[in-house]
Amino acid sequence: MDIEVLGALSVRENGVSVVPTAPKPRQVLALLALNADQVVSVATLIEELWGQKPPRSARTTLQTYVLQLRELIAEALAHEENERCTAKDVLTTVPGGYRLQSRGGTVDFREFERRAGAGYRAMDAEDYTAAARRLADALSLWNGQVLTDIQAGSRTDMEIRRLEESRLCALDQRIEADLRLGRHRELLSELTVLVKQYRMHESLHGQFMLALHRSGRRGEALSVYQRLRATLVAELGLEPSTALSRLQRAVLMARPEPAPPAGAGAAGARLMTRGPELAGR
Repeated sequence: MDIEVLGALSVRENGVSVVPTAPKPRQVLALLALNADQVVSVATLIEELWGQKPPRSARTTLQTYVLQLRELIAEALAHEENERCTAKDVLTTVPGGYRLQSRGGTVDFREFERRAGAGYRAMDAEDYTAAARRLADALSLWNGQVLTDIQAGSRTDMEIRRLEESRLCALDQRIEADLRLGRHRELLSELTVLVKQYRMHESLHGQFMLALHRSGRRGEALSVYQRLRATLVAELGLEPSTALSRLQRAVLMARPEPAPPAGAGAAGARLMTRGPELAGR
C-alpha cells in the first residue's frame, strides 16, 4: 500500500485508489494513514470524528466506516490475480482499535523524515553541499499543505501541525546550507515570500536580512528587521531575540559578514520561532 499525506490524501493498493468520497470515511482513512502500521484506538477515532460529544451510535457508525474502507480495499486487491491478502489483513482489527498495514509500500512522510535526517547529519558534518541537496530532496516530496482535501478533527490537526513544523524545520536548514554556500542572491525571491507567510519567524527573517546584506541591499535588510520588530511588539508585546538584534547591529555597522542568528547553525534542525503561525512549538 502506497500512502501520501504531504498534499492531498492518496492511499493506493495495487495502484488502485482506496480513498472514499464521503467526508467521514475519508477522515478515518486519513488518521489511519498518518499512523500507518500503528494501532489507532477506537476512542481516538471517535474523538477525531465527533470531538468531545460523540453520538450514542458512534462505535456502530465507526464500524460502518471501517467496513466501507475494507470494501474499497477488497476491490483494489481483486486487481491482483495472485493476491492472497484480504481487506481485513490490510485494515486489521486489533484489541481496542484498528491498524492500516502499509505492507512494505511507500509512506511519503516517513520518506521525508528519512531524507531530512540525512540532510541534518550532513549539516552536522558541515557538508553544506550535501545538506542542501538532501534537504531539497526531502522537501520535493511535499505537494501542498498536509491533507489539504480532508476535514480534519482534533487528532488529525495535531498530526498536521507536527508535519508542517517538520517541513519548516527542514526548509530553515536548507536555506541555512544555501547561505553557507554563498547562494544569497538565489534565495532572495524565496525568502521574500516566506517572511510574508511566516510574519513572526525570526530565523527566516534573519536569513532574509543576511541574504539582502550580502547582496548589497543593506537598507532593505534593516527594513526587514524593523517590520519584524513592529509586528512582534504590536501582536505579542515582545522584542526580537538578542541574536537577531546582534545581526541587525552588524548590518547597521556594515560589517561584511555578520553571523547568522544563533539557532540557525549547522547542528541539526534548530529554529528560532515566535508567533501563532507555529502553534505547537
